[in-house]
Amino acid sequence: MDPYIVEWLNLILRWLHLITGIAWIGASFYFVWLDNNLQTPPDWKKEKGIKGDLWALHGGGFYEVTKYQVGPEQMPQTLHWFKWEAYSTWITGMLLMSIMFYLGADAYLIDSRVAELTQWQAIGIGIASLLVGWFAYDILCNTALQKNGYLLAVVLMVLITGLIYFLTHTFSARGAYIHVGAIIGTIMAANVFRVIMPSQRALVNAVKEGMEPDPSWGIKAKLRSTHNNYLTLPLLFIMISNHYPITYNHPYNWVVLAAIILITAFARHYFNLKHRGIKKPMIIVVAAVATIIMAWALAPQKATLDGVAAVDVNASQVEEIIQARCASCHSANPTDDIFSAAPGGVMLDTIEQIKQWSSRIKLRAVDTEGMPFMNKTGMTVEERSLVGAWIAAGSSTE
Repeated sequence: MDPYIVEWLNLILRWLHLITGIAWIGASFYFVWLDNNLQTPPDWKKEKGIKGDLWALHGGGFYEVTKYQVGPEQMPQTLHWFKWEAYSTWITGMLLMSIMFYLGADAYLIDSRVAELTQWQAIGIGIASLLVGWFAYDILCNTALQKNGYLLAVVLMVLITGLIYFLTHTFSARGAYIHVGAIIGTIMAANVFRVIMPSQRALVNAVKEGMEPDPSWGIKAKLRSTHNNYLTLPLLFIMISNHYPITYNHPYNWVVLAAIILITAFARHYFNLKHRGIKKPMIIVVAAVATIIMAWALAPQKATLDGVAAVDVNASQVEEIIQARCASCHSANPTDDIFSAAPGGVMLDTIEQIKQWSSRIKLRAVDTEGMPFMNKTGMTVEERSLVGAWIAAGSSTE
């Protein structure tokens, strides 16, 4: 497919994915906050089956929100459902992943340095990982573990860490990370489709038929909704992770991602407790300290050039390396078969432009080796060291 068309499809789907994701995650955050802030109602409301209520002020008006223990005596004429935010986010995300990582598997998903795969093998493994992730999660949530939230969380963390390890040793680093995000997103959307919505429909039907609703439906729906809430921050990180090769290009990238999932979910726990009036700021402190420790552990080693002093590296050598290894993509007129425009607007056609972006080049091509993308142009260790030595010497253009 024409790279220009692919670029526009990527833009449109990414934009829609972002919009629908904001709507979905915003609703998730709001309803968890709402549920945790409900106050015990007066006796006359309890007699009507009301579990809790809440008063709020927003947009210049007062709102009263009431939650029933199971359901009202009579169904209201208009009932608002929250499902299309989840479905739309998942659909746009899958379409975006299909275009970028399946249609463009050779460029984005398959890394011969990790595993030799055909396009269809890579696609098959990717889809299978989504199915395995959902069914394993769903089976565990239907066992006795559902009664012990902390133990279930530990088991699920072990499972996702195993999947991360497998995917990072099968796909490109970016492809592995995005598939972990797709697994989490699939679990969240399937929770809505397979558990939350059916439970809510059963609840509505029972009220319509004048029957006593089964409380277990609400319990199941709330469990999956709570899981979705804790998964939002890990998912948001993965959505932006492709901008940060310091994470996915690390030799232990599977440990990095597992740690980030654990830290972000733990941080979310602080806010969920706070909504219930339980303040434990040490959770945020621990999450912050863990992040700092991880950043320190991931710090790249300083690039060195054995036998050559920094002053021996001249601008013409660096320009030649960048033109050969980087300018096929990062140019005013890219010759790469994937990019029709310079990624991020970074153009390296002249030594002045190379100097302008020298700090970014150091981070992406010298310290983390995130660029060239999957080392498509075959940049050597010696070339990276030469560029690093030139930058260390002040990036002279002479």
